[in-house]
Order: sequence, then C-alpha cells, then structure tokens
Amino acid sequence: MGTAYAGNPQRAGSAGAGELLINPFARSAGWGSVNVAGATGMDATFLNIAGIAATDLNTQVTFNNTQWLVGAGINMNGATLIQRVSDVGVLSLGLSAFDYGQWEVTTEDQPEGTGATISPQSLIINMGYAQKFTENIYGGVNVKLYSSSISNLNTNGVCFDAGVQYRTGVEDRFKFGITLKNVGPSITYEGDGFGITLPVPTYGVAYSQTFESRSAKFELPTQLSIGTSYDWFVENGKITGALNFSSNAFEKDTYHAGVQYSLKDLFQVRVGYKAFDNRADDLGTSAISGICGGFSFNVPTSDEGSFAIDYSYRGTTSAFGGIHSIGVRINL
Repeated sequence: MGTAYAGNPQRAGSAGAGELLINPFARSAGWGSVNVAGATGMDATFLNIAGIAATDLNTQVTFNNTQWLVGAGINMNGATLIQRVSDVGVLSLGLSAFDYGQWEVTTEDQPEGTGATISPQSLIINMGYAQKFTENIYGGVNVKLYSSSISNLNTNGVCFDAGVQYRTGVEDRFKFGITLKNVGPSITYEGDGFGITLPVPTYGVAYSQTFESRSAKFELPTQLSIGTSYDWFVENGKITGALNFSSNAFEKDTYHAGVQYSLKDLFQVRVGYKAFDNRADDLGTSAISGICGGFSFNVPTSDEGSFAIDYSYRGTTSAFGGIHSIGVRINL
C-alpha cells in the first residue's frame, strides 16, 4: 500500500504571482512568519488578517524595505496603514512594490545583448477589514490586487485572504489561528510582446505579417496555515513560543517554529526555523529555509504612541546571501 503526502512539490514553479507569498514585514519575518495565531497590526495583514482587530492601537503606519535574495538585485518596498474605525472593527490598507533591477535585452540575432534594458516590476495592493466578534474570537477578510509588468507584457489579478484567531487564558496567553490565503481566479499575461512577425510566402512581392501567440493561464499560490502560540510572563518581560503548519498548493508543505523575548515592550529579540516536509524526497522547492532571526526597538513617544525599528535576516540556500528586511513603525 502506498503512502500519500500533502503538499504539491510536483507543481512547484507552475503557479504565478509568487510575490503573494513574500512576507514584507521585518518584525514577523524575524521568527519565520510563524505567528499566525498571535499576529497583530501590520504583520496580521500578511500572516492572518483577523489579527488587525486584536491591536490595541488606534492608528499604525509602517514602512518596510527588503533586500530579497541578496545578490539577485531584487528590492521590495512597502507601506501599510492600520486604522481603528469602531470599538470592534479595524481597517487596513497596504502596498508592496517589487523592483527587479534592469535586465539586458537579448534576441536570437543578438544573444550577447542589444544594448537596451527592461525593468520588470510587480505591485500588490491589499485592503482588509477585521472585527472582534466575542471576547475571544476575531475574524477578517483581505482583498489583494496584483499587477506585474515586463516591457510590453502585463498581467492583473485579484485574490482574497480570510482568517480567524482565538485567544483565551490569563491575559490571552494562549492563541490559535487559521488562515486561507491567495484564493482567486487564474490570470494570464497580455500585451504586444506576444506578437510574432513572420514572412508570408507569396509568388509576387514578399511581405510580413504579425501573428499573436497566446499565453497560458496560471493559478495563484493558495496557502492554508494553522498555528498556535503561548506566552510565558517573566520578570520584566514575556517569552512567546509559536508553531505553524502551512499547506501549499504549489510546493512542499512547511513547518515553522519560533520564539520571541520581549523586555518591557521596549526591546524584542526573536529567532525562528522553517523546514520543508521532505518525507517524499529531499529536493528543495524554495530558496528560503533554515534559521532566521531579528530584533525590534520601541521608543515611547506619548502615553499611547511609540516609534519602533524592526530588523530581520532570513537564511537562504548557498546561491544567495540571505534576505535582509528593515522597517519602521509609527504607533498612535
């Protein structure tokens, strides 16, 4: 009798819009995007949209920069706004822009380059709403607009996230979360770049005609994540441990574990680990795995406001120099 495993490593690379799976936030990336159960504020817009309703802030503004796969020349910049609109409801608006640098144009006739360059870019805009339904249950929905362009080709798509968080115990120390991300219709590239000019054979004057080739549709990288976390209160601080399992539609499933220490909400240090489900084989389906870490400094600016700086490093395969992220948070 054969054994079946979850995940779809055979489909790795067959989905599009992989940017939808990239965590732009340094704070949560520092412990492996593990905190699906306890994420709040801007981190929740990526990890579990339900968590934006669990924040105790009225307003949060964040800016982030990520040096993606150092050595590849890819940068990601983003900004997020979290705004409380009622005692139980919170809105979010976020933007992430990807810059892939300049690529040299080559052709069949000029394989060494034509001297021209192109600059591929991608953009994600997300709009979310979450609400506190009971003393213990939070839920939310996030809408994402995805756009990508490369020279004379472009694509646009829309997808949705939905999530729930459950918090209980003294000071909500136990948390459980589940989220389904990137659910939406297939999309395809369009544009003049699919035009092919070919000579038309005739008995008279030769001429050429442009034919338009078709692009196959591609699916979005749907992901289901389930996580839990627990807080241990210690002298002058708190230790949080978290676990998460992610079932991926287009790569191997992943396991995440992380721990964070917070000193009086003034300084946090965190570390995490990400592992793939390699029971079927040992082949990697992502450049990101292994150890990650990060820290945050929080400076109070008023009774309720603060300014914070976050940093994280994510380990990658030897082909790249890791991933560095830095962010600033303005809490009001």
